[in-house]
Amino acid sequence: MSDPGSTLQSRLQRLQSHFTWDLKKEDLDLKNLSTRLKDHLDLQLGQQGAVARSYSFLAYVRYLQDQREEAMDLLSQSEKTNRECYGEDCEPRLIVTYGDMAWLKYHTGDYTQSQSYCQKVDDILMKYPTGSSTALLPEVYGEKGWTYLKLYNLKAVDCFQQALELQPDDSEWNAGYAIALHRREMKVLETLKEGEESPAVKQLHRALEVNPDDGVLLSILALKLLKEKPQEAERLVERALKIGPDNPHVTRYVAKYLRIKDEDERSIELLKRALKRTSQSAFIHHQLFVCYRKKKNAEQSKKPFNKHKVKQWRSLCIQHLEEAIIIKPSFDLAIIELALLYGEDNNLIRADEFFQRGLKSLSETNQSFHQVFHHHYAEFYYYHKKDEVGAITQYTEALKLTPKTWEWKQCVKKLKQIAERRLSDNEDDDEAYALLGLVAKAEGDKKMAMEFYQKALDCKDQELYLSALFELRLGLQ
Repeated sequence: MSDPGSTLQSRLQRLQSHFTWDLKKEDLDLKNLSTRLKDHLDLQLGQQGAVARSYSFLAYVRYLQDQREEAMDLLSQSEKTNRECYGEDCEPRLIVTYGDMAWLKYHTGDYTQSQSYCQKVDDILMKYPTGSSTALLPEVYGEKGWTYLKLYNLKAVDCFQQALELQPDDSEWNAGYAIALHRREMKVLETLKEGEESPAVKQLHRALEVNPDDGVLLSILALKLLKEKPQEAERLVERALKIGPDNPHVTRYVAKYLRIKDEDERSIELLKRALKRTSQSAFIHHQLFVCYRKKKNAEQSKKPFNKHKVKQWRSLCIQHLEEAIIIKPSFDLAIIELALLYGEDNNLIRADEFFQRGLKSLSETNQSFHQVFHHHYAEFYYYHKKDEVGAITQYTEALKLTPKTWEWKQCVKKLKQIAERRLSDNEDDDEAYALLGLVAKAEGDKKMAMEFYQKALDCKDQELYLSALFELRLGLQ
């Protein structure tokens, strides 16, 4: 006789659910995710279905936190909210909720109830067939897209794209697709041909055609158009603030817009107001840090500068970064920015602690962030620890990575400066020539790299230089 639990599990694996979307506990910052989802619910943010989706996703988070009873209550609330929002048309939107319920009941050992929820999903799919065993209903693609979007996962782009192929005029899928494209452009720094409109801008316009009163989309589009169409961007900002004056998502995008325009005081005022509504936002704390860092840097650029003012701005920077990391312990960028600030404040022990913390999580981040880390760490060694050897090690680590980001270029620039200064003191400095060879190789100029390594070898017979020369010659053949 077959094991009923095993048979049921096979059925559960075929469901569309948070439990089957590869959302691994170890990859999720549960505390931060819980805080953000609770904020969404408390503030009732988003369009009609957003609140129901937040209940559903928060239920999965509670399951991962071993709070199964609360998880079931949240799923019941998700079902209730969907029914209130969509009435007779709610069933396709319950597929994920019922799938989550089926999994939850399975994990509590209630196989009968689990089977019952599986059947409810099957009944809905019989009523709304997709025509293929692999195709999903647009409502499922949409919920999956919003789930990935909350995790800043670029898989959201494909999910919304598939939802829109089936429901091209749906305001929620259009909005999600626009935000997902914007985040992708921000994350991967896509390059456009001259005169080409970015996919995100194009989709933002499309989403606003469907729903002209979405303050979040208006504020994102304003940011995108700030440099090329400043007058249109200003109109969009005014409209966004009129529509969503108390929406923290509108506030944070508008605050960034104002900061770029050097309207720092207004930006700070807006961010502080947003913080009163959603005090547990790591993003808003980080944006306040950016504002105060700008003020600190502006003061430091004066000759002479006011040390007391610089210390005040630095203190505010540290305060908001500390808050951001408490809320979101995995906020890697905030961690290394905080480390650098402690270095600047001459608290080298605290700075080292944060750099070591950042180093531990480096394997979980993308290569462009690795460059940011090594650049910051090198600056710490060079300017605060006065350790040129340590700085060179970190600068050269960044050279091994792609793509060639701003940080990569800064590392190249600094290594050249160090090597050239050393050669001005000693024209037979083999290490300086080898450093220039390494930089030339990283820049793709193999002939120049060979010349520098040959000069290094002329100064000092080192197997390392000979090996580098041999490798470069092979590459040119």
